[in-house]
Amino acid sequence: MEENNNRESLINRNNKLSRSQSHAYDELKSFRSYLRWMCVDQSSMGTACLSWTMFVLFGLVVPATSHFVLACSSCDSRHGRPYDSVVQLSLSSVATLSFVCLSRFVRKYGLRRFLFFDKLWDESETVRRGYTNQLNSSLKLLLIFVIPCFVAECAYKIWWYASGASQIPFLGNVVLSDTVACIMELCSWLYRTIVIFLVCVLFHLICHLQILRLQDFARVFQVDSDVGSVLSEHFRIRRHLRIISHRYRGFVLCSLILITGSQFSSLLITTKAHAVVDIYRAGELALCSITLVTGLLIILRSATKITHKAQAVTSLAAKWHICATLDTFDATEGETPRHDSGQVFPVVGTDGESDGDDAGDEEDELDNSKLIPAYAYSTISFQKRQALVTYFENNRAGITVYGFILDRSTLHSIFGVELALVLWLLGKTIGIS
Repeated sequence: MEENNNRESLINRNNKLSRSQSHAYDELKSFRSYLRWMCVDQSSMGTACLSWTMFVLFGLVVPATSHFVLACSSCDSRHGRPYDSVVQLSLSSVATLSFVCLSRFVRKYGLRRFLFFDKLWDESETVRRGYTNQLNSSLKLLLIFVIPCFVAECAYKIWWYASGASQIPFLGNVVLSDTVACIMELCSWLYRTIVIFLVCVLFHLICHLQILRLQDFARVFQVDSDVGSVLSEHFRIRRHLRIISHRYRGFVLCSLILITGSQFSSLLITTKAHAVVDIYRAGELALCSITLVTGLLIILRSATKITHKAQAVTSLAAKWHICATLDTFDATEGETPRHDSGQVFPVVGTDGESDGDDAGDEEDELDNSKLIPAYAYSTISFQKRQALVTYFENNRAGITVYGFILDRSTLHSIFGVELALVLWLLGKTIGIS
């Protein structure tokens, strides 16, 4: 019997290790190939050297060359670029931060461990399937954000080079020189926006895993669970949230500082005396602001959503406790008269929903108005339920940045400031206010 137990534990351990190791046919195979095509894969020495070379070329050298060589101070009013310094510095600084953080994450933890695929072996099939599907759709989400910005930048650059070819500095043949310069600038813009949005989408992916786990955790209140098992599972979720907060706190804080500083720089430089702000001169500046603010909002919204879901566990536990208490009271006080005029709960259907209500897609396992079934708390005493609710009330989980929790109030404050700056700039360039 002891040999069988040792053999079974060894098999389970080998399964865990085999799932956490990287191999050619794992869940990340297609994702790694996409990273190679985007030149951000650093799984080997050769790909790491290629990745850093592409970053230095398209993230630093091409933007600097474009600014100092193609400044075109002698061009007409439509082809002058008075705000190019803010555009290049803003994109390159945030892209550098994103690339350095991504390189550090992959080098220190590995791609599987960084994306928590090594922790999926003890999750339910629903969580594993949902996380894998979200991974497969993450690249589509990345393209949704990158392609519109890149198309707008292509339209602007092609117009700029085509209409001002004779004024723009060139070497040798005008057409060939301008074509090469235009392609290099577009590649630089595409590369930097991909790197920025890639880190944001990966953060969104990791947060989605924790949301799936929280929704799966909410099901313990629908069955007759032991308080100890509920606590141990909540401890594990809180630990993973602390790991995510610790890994991403530097990136979130620095991104917030750099992007907000970029927005205020755009505000100051466009409000100077005799500054001309129109779509020809400041169009690229407005596009840069939209790109950076969109990436910041992806991060903040993902963190806020997971914080909201984590804190919704408290209300779910309180509802579980009150339903159990009322049900126990009704069972022990059988002599108490019960009549329709004094009914505590509203008239509901068999599934706990009112007949005429439609909650839409806002309700899930954590946030809903359904009552807890009686069999979910039949063997748990009042003291244990009260202790569990008290624990949830005093140990609210969520994503934090150096101790400051990212909740909806934080998102509303930051969103108000960033949106006001972007809308002011758009109002000056394309008439949106």
